[in-house]
Amino acid sequence: MHAPPAFRRHLLDAIPRLRRYARSLGLDGPMADDLTQLTLERALSRWQQFDSARDMTVWLLSIAHNAHLDGRRRDARLTVVDPDEMQRAQDADGGDPGTDVGLRLDLLRALARLAPEQRETLLLVCVEQLSYAETAQVMGTPIGTVMSRVCRARAALRRLLDGGSAAPPLRRVL
Repeated sequence: MHAPPAFRRHLLDAIPRLRRYARSLGLDGPMADDLTQLTLERALSRWQQFDSARDMTVWLLSIAHNAHLDGRRRDARLTVVDPDEMQRAQDADGGDPGTDVGLRLDLLRALARLAPEQRETLLLVCVEQLSYAETAQVMGTPIGTVMSRVCRARAALRRLLDGGSAAPPLRRVL
């Protein structure tokens, strides 16, 4: 039995967000495409398990997140997009006129230095604009953990963009 046309349309509409999320996980173009494809295949093969009361985007991002974690477990070496490599590619292409490439590269470098859990959580909340509750569903963690990760990720990004390290400064307890 095939998935209904409305379900398939929602899947097609979700492709840009799925791919953006896959790229935000630090995957290069082909790997992001592979994760997007795997997510769509799993969703299509399990369409009858989808609860229509649930947000389909959250369901799809959950599938992508879990597939990514499975891949990380299988392959301890995660391929991360190298911001310097991206800079060379943009220089070769002439860059994107009208944007501050330097700021984008600084941000990409800072994001790459965050712990994967912080980076993934921050990107789901800030880029994908999921609520904390939806992000908790995608990641399979309590909402308090999501809130804490976002807070720590934002603080770490500020430190990194100010020239510091991702780790918070040590505090002396008196």
